[in-house]
Amino acid sequence: MKKIYTDKHAGCGIDAVLPKIDCWPNQYKGYEITISIPEFTSVCPRTNLPDFGTVTIRYLPDKLCVELKALKYYILGYRNLGIFYENAVNRILKDIVSACKPKWCMVTGEFNVRGGMKTTVTAKYRVK
Repeated sequence: MKKIYTDKHAGCGIDAVLPKIDCWPNQYKGYEITISIPEFTSVCPRTNLPDFGTVTIRYLPDKLCVELKALKYYILGYRNLGIFYENAVNRILKDIVSACKPKWCMVTGEFNVRGGMKTTVTAKYRVK
């Protein structure tokens, strides 16, 4: 039986070079930041069809905050990138945590209906 989805499909986009997420020094403590990106787009690595959704990033900053213009260019890097929903959400979490080292962070992707199904993916990080 032929595999429909290959290991190559599964790993698409995970290591792609994307724009850097810049940060700036945080001046306050104990507040939460929520960033909503309602026009997130990427491409299915198998079908090459576009995927659309809303990505929400919530985090408690420590010493750094994400610079929004840099985040915008970073997110635009996904526009033509072949990557599964699950990988996109986890990659965004990994890159946000790497950039600003928050106390905690949660990234949620709510992807538009495709084939009669709506998919929501959530990835979380917390300092141990």
